[in-house]
This record gives sequence, structure tokens and C-alpha cells, in this order.
Amino acid sequence: MKNNTESSALTTCPYCGVGCGVQARVKDNRLIAVSGDTSHPANQGRLCVKGSALHETTGTQGRLLYPQIQGQRASWDSALDKVAETFARLIDQHGPDSVAFYLSGQILTEDYYVANKLMKGFIGSANVDTNSRLCMSSAVAGQKRAFGSDTVPACYDDLDQADLVILVGSNAAWAHPILYQRLVRAKQARPEMQVVVLDPRRTATCDLADRHLALKPGSDAYLFNGLLSYLAQNDALDDTYIAQHCEGFDVALAQAQQQCPDLITTAAHCGLEPADVQWLFEHFARTPRSLTFYSQGINQSSSGTDKANAIINCHLATGRVGKPGASPFSITGQPNAMGGREVGGLANQLAAHMEFDNPAHLQTVSDFWQAPRMAQTPGLKAVDLFQAIERGDVKAVWIIGTNPAVSLPDSAQVRRALEQCELVVVSDCIEQTDTTVLADVLLPATTWAEKNGTVTNSERRISRQRGFLQAPGEARHDWKIICDVASRLGFGDAFDYQHPADIFAEHARLSGYRNQGSRDFDISALAELSRSQYDALAPIQWPVTDTCPEGTARMFADGHFFTPSGRARLLPIDARMPANPCGDGDFVLNTGRSRDQWHTMTRTARSPRLLDHCDEPYIEISERDAQQLRIHSGDLVSLSALDARYIGRARVTPNQQTGSLFAPIHWNDRYASHGAVDALVAAVTDPVSGQPELKQSPVRMQGLRPRWQGMLLSLDAIETPASDYWSRVTLEQGERYALAGFSDRPDWSDWVQSWLPTSTDLIELLDSRANHYRAAAFRDGRLLWVFIASCDAELPPPAWLSTQLGRSLTTKERMQLLSGRPSEGAPDQGAIICSCFQVGEKRIRQAMKEGANSVESLGKALSCGTNCGSCIPELRALIEHV
Repeated sequence: MKNNTESSALTTCPYCGVGCGVQARVKDNRLIAVSGDTSHPANQGRLCVKGSALHETTGTQGRLLYPQIQGQRASWDSALDKVAETFARLIDQHGPDSVAFYLSGQILTEDYYVANKLMKGFIGSANVDTNSRLCMSSAVAGQKRAFGSDTVPACYDDLDQADLVILVGSNAAWAHPILYQRLVRAKQARPEMQVVVLDPRRTATCDLADRHLALKPGSDAYLFNGLLSYLAQNDALDDTYIAQHCEGFDVALAQAQQQCPDLITTAAHCGLEPADVQWLFEHFARTPRSLTFYSQGINQSSSGTDKANAIINCHLATGRVGKPGASPFSITGQPNAMGGREVGGLANQLAAHMEFDNPAHLQTVSDFWQAPRMAQTPGLKAVDLFQAIERGDVKAVWIIGTNPAVSLPDSAQVRRALEQCELVVVSDCIEQTDTTVLADVLLPATTWAEKNGTVTNSERRISRQRGFLQAPGEARHDWKIICDVASRLGFGDAFDYQHPADIFAEHARLSGYRNQGSRDFDISALAELSRSQYDALAPIQWPVTDTCPEGTARMFADGHFFTPSGRARLLPIDARMPANPCGDGDFVLNTGRSRDQWHTMTRTARSPRLLDHCDEPYIEISERDAQQLRIHSGDLVSLSALDARYIGRARVTPNQQTGSLFAPIHWNDRYASHGAVDALVAAVTDPVSGQPELKQSPVRMQGLRPRWQGMLLSLDAIETPASDYWSRVTLEQGERYALAGFSDRPDWSDWVQSWLPTSTDLIELLDSRANHYRAAAFRDGRLLWVFIASCDAELPPPAWLSTQLGRSLTTKERMQLLSGRPSEGAPDQGAIICSCFQVGEKRIRQAMKEGANSVESLGKALSCGTNCGSCIPELRALIEHV
């Protein structure tokens, strides 16, 4: 008998590093709705479109429900025995560095803690790294070099209080929409606030900007070196702050002045107009409340650490660190990238922000854990790790909660490595990903709605992620799986946790152990929480100690840092562009996020409306490049590098610089035939942080001329459509496929029936020249699939056809189906602009004809733009181009 009682739970969103609070409504062990938690300081009740659709992404379809060994269902005991016995044998034969963990900013701090403890303290290797290496490690390295610790000095309130906000390497409107909308509201309240966007592309974030400086890709460090020189030349330094709280200033300034002695030189390095550079420098010089908000465009670079330090240098030289509205502010990509760093989830760090190169730190962690085989040196960073796997140096890897076969650069190399690795263990909640298909052992893990623990967001705020659904099948929590393997390896006493609260308490105790204010990360005041207090823990920013039990909003306001001298360090930055940025390609490829998707789509692609805004891989191309190559918007385009190929739809835009391209990171082998863009990215890394260069890859581009293009809608999933190109979209019922062929047109009827579900109830329409073909199949009178193809004409819009799957259709309706278009007068709202409320371009244009002439009036008429606000730049663009 079902329980019809409805309940709610407060938890934290599993997407970006903003760390929004979520209120989840549950009925019959099913998430039925979500809303923003109005009490959570990070979002104050607001959610972006991805967060608003969380209830559409749960469910057991596609879940990994049972352990598997070599593709066959197995018991938990046999799977865990296989993992433990193989690890033990390899460690005995080849040493502890023959095994490794690869973790994720998607898992919880408690999961991270036990994985790091097992590998570094008990197995005796530091080969435990994380996909946070791909998004935040350059920011971490820059902060450690400057502050002596991996400390973000700012908080979200600074967005409200700054008088100048510089967004650099950040399309916050899409990547961190809640913070972006907070900034929008702050500027509306104080129009005198100045917002500057530094980005080679004109992105949605530029909609807010007073100035957009479209600098040359990769030239950021030159710009901030030039700013430091300008500040010195124009008496805009805080000499007292430098004298009392900094070291290395003279050397840093000398290097900056040598490289960028004046505005003209700086502008030339950056490809900017000197007047624009002067405007920015003057505003920074005279604005004490200046905030520099930076993200992946800075970090994902072969010189990302230097870029971060060039930014920090300017803030230190003006004393603008840890003050209201004034700080360098690195924004995290993943929900728990910072939590992973807190427990030592990176291969070159110890737990609780301690370091391998500090003997006292090594001893502290070893003593606290009573570690029998404490790792003594850093382990392999992500890119190096998978290269070591291919060489055979690392013979077993346990991947937890991530999809490196898609997300790492040179992903073909990653796949080769995993294919020949002696043991690949993958803990995941999804059964079929590009990585799980390469696993020897699959371990079913709980996911967001079932997990219980903590995460830390970009402003150092620890929040509870509370499980509110029962785990399906035999799924288990990651921390429990790791502890069970630890027990089998003989370390049961050290991993005998009964609840994540026990792990959190140990983590908190370690943070204060032998600390006495010598380390930034300290949450020792939370070490004695009871289980009920842990369950009720409210969001709080670390440090949390006896002297600051309510947490700490900002760091370094007192000018004391965690370097040996207590002074912050300015670094001499030798700004440089990527070596030979075009390589053997004609174009430079920049990769990043699309508006409504997350990482490799294993969660967001389960929500049909999150694919309405963008349903295929794409490539943004400048108007000039498109004209020269005779490419039009909507054409299929191929990119190639490293013997790999990416195919996407062209988006010709004035927002893209000539010679530069942009493609999204999300598509993979599950959702497109040629959509894994990181296969084109060489494994070039920052020498300090190990973070890959994901923003400037040399590629070749070619416009494609398909012999035919088609569209398939099917109730049944089609594993591999029989076409040269395809992409897949989840529907409310079934799936939709875009298809194309580059060779001769097939014999339509035989071809379709050879790979689609067979049906005796089949109708077809073929024109006399065989240039157009339509077919539909029915099962028990209901539409099973419909296929429309053409050699020389545009395909019909898919929205209406999507609603016909599973329906019983009359003879007249069947003929209407083959036309591909609804009857006269049926609604067609066009391409979706607002995903939150499913508002299309045609509806918006009609509302504009009826008098809606502003974003606000469109919101009143159609609700578009009134939830997360991510579509507002597109709404404004439509208004401006009427």
C-alpha cells in the first residue's frame, strides 16, 4: 500500500559551485518538485533552470542497480572481494604506486575523506586525484603561492558591495547564473556600479557589462601585468599595505614593467584598443571596492597559475584582499570541488590543507590517522595518472563519480589506457557512460537525492546534502563502499564508521589538530556535533573555531597570511601565450558550457526541457570565417585534431573572434556520434597546477555537405543509429534523433527496416525522385516511430511530432503525420528561449507585436525570464533587433 503522505527536505543543489539550497518535495519515495531554499544564504530561494529541473532527473531508468564483474551481475561480496584482492596483489607485487583513485567534485566531503585516508595513509600512495584538477587546480596553486594557503578570501556579499566588478574567464550568466543574477540586482540597485567583462567571446554575461574587452585569447596575464605597471606609474598603490603585509613586490613590479611598460604595449599584447585598456585601468585605480571574479577561462590554461597570480598581484598591491567588495574571487566549477580540497582530494596535497613539502604536516596527518604507510611524496595528477596507466606503471584504478573518458583532454588516450589497464573499477549511479563501458568492475552508488553528507561552495560555505529518497536496487553510499574495501585490505578498525556524521567529526578534529591558528582550514568547533546536530547543521563558512563559532565571511582582512613570514607574496609573472597556439590547425578551439547542460549530461539529459534550448553539438564560428568557408548557420561542420573528429551544427555569430571557435563540452558517445570535443584537446598542462589547457586547442575545420539529413522519433531507444552522423535527445516519451549521411543515399525502405524496430503496421511516403522519404511504424495501433528524411529540403520542426509518439492515430492523422506538420492553426511556438517556462521564440515575437517591449513586460505576459534569468540576454537581444 502506497504512502500518500507528502514530505519535504532541505538539501543542496548538485551542480555548480554556487552551492544553492534546495527544498525537495517527496511523495511515495519520489521527488515530485523542487524549489529554492529561502533560508540558504547562497541563493536566498532562487534556482537556475538546471536546479529547477532536478525533480525531472531522478528515477531508476538508466541507473546502475547491481554490482557487475565483466558485464555480468555479481553480489556485493564478490565484487568487493575482487577489488580488494586485486589491489592487495598489485600492491604486494609492484608497490603502492601501482594503484590509484580518481575522484570527483560531485561526491561528498565524507566520501572524499575516506578515499583520501585509505590511499594516502594506509595503502601508502598519493595517487588519488580528482576531476577538480580540470577546473580549479590553477586557482588553488595561485592562492597557495600568494597566500600560503588555498584560501578564497571573498564571499558572495561582496557582489552586492563592490563598486567595480571585473569578470574574467567567466560566462557567469550560464555557468553560475544565480550569482550572475545577484550581480544584476546589485547593479539595478546601484547603477553607478561598473561591470567589466574580459572575454574573447561576447557571451550572455556581456549583457550586464558597461564594457566588454574582447582581449586576444590567452592574453589575460599581460593585461594584469599592465595593470600593475599602471598602478605604480599613477600613484595608485597602497604603499603602507605593501610594506606591512606583502613580500616580493619589487621583483613582481619589475617583471610587469619590463613586459608591459605602458598602455600601448599592454593593448598590443592583448589585441585591445588603448582607450579601452586605459578606461579599465583608471577605474581600477580609483575604485577601492574592486572585485575580480575569475573562473575557467583563467584556470584552464597552460599558464593558468600565473594568470591567477597576475590578478592577485594587483589586489595585493592595492590592499584589496578580504575587504567588503574588494578581493580576487575564484569561483568554483563543481558543487564540492572545495570540499575535496579540504580533505586532500588532490594528489599534491594532504588532508586539512596540509602539504607534502612540510615535514610537520606529514607527521601531523600520520599521527592523527595512526597511518601505517603514510605517503611521503605527491602522487600523479590527472593527466599524468592516465598516461601512467597506459604505460602500465599504474595497474589498477578506481574511478568514483566521474566520466574521464569524455572529460579529460586527449580522451582517446584515456580510453586506450583504461582498455589495457589490468583492473578498472567504476563506482557510479549510471549504468552506461563512456567510462563505465570500459570497467571490469561496476559498483552501484547512490546519487544526489539519496546521499547524505556535506559539500563546500565557492565562498567556503559548508552545507548539508541530505538524502531524502531510498536507494534503488543495491546501490550503496560511496563512503560505505570504500570502507568495505578498506576492511578487506585489513584496515577495518580505522574505517569503522557507522554514519557520515562520524566521518565529518573526524575530519573536523583533524582540521584543528596541532593547528593553533597556523592553518587556514579549521572547523574544529564542529568536531563534537551529535548526530542530530549534524543532521540539522545550517550552512556555515569556515573557519569555524572557538573564536569564530558562527563562521567567517571573509579572510585576510587583518593582513595576516599563512606563509612562513605571515606576509602575502607577489609573484613575478612572465606572461606568455600558449606555444604555437595554432599548431597544425587553422583555428583555435575554446571549449566550455552551454546554458542548460551539466558536465557529460548523465543527469541533465534526463530532463527533456533542458535539451530544448540546445539539442545538438554545435560550433560557434565568426561571420568572416563562415563566409570564407561558405558555412551557414545550421550546416554540419567537422573539426579535427589528434586523429579525432567532432561534428556539430554551425552557429555563425558576430560574438566570435576571427580564427577562434567555440564548442560545448557536454556531448559524448551516449548522445552523439561525434560529440566528444575533448578528444581534440592535447594533453598540455600548467607546469605548476597540472591543469589542462582546455581553452586554446589547434583544430582544422571543414564544412560538411550531407547527401541527406533526417529526423527520427522513437518510443524505443536506438542504441546506434545507422547513419554517419547522429545526435540523441530524450523526450517525455521516447527519444528524438538528428541524422545525416555523407555517402550515397540508401534504399530508404530496406535501410529503415534493417535497423529500426520492425512492425507489420508500417506506412511510407517516397517522392518520385527519392529525394524525400517519410515512414511511420505502429505497435498495437500506437505510433512506435516516425522517420523523415530529405536530400534537398529543410526538415519540419520536431515539437509537434514529439507529441505524437505513443498515440493512436486515425487514417487522416497518419497522413498528417507523414507531412511532418500539424494541421492549420495548431500552435508552434518556435525554438525554445526560456527553458524554465518553455517559452519559444515565436510566442515571444507575437507578444512583442502585441506591445511587450521590455524584458519586464515579456515576463509579465509569458513568465519568461522570471525564474533563473538565464534567458534574459536572449530576450533583450530579440527586443533590440525588432
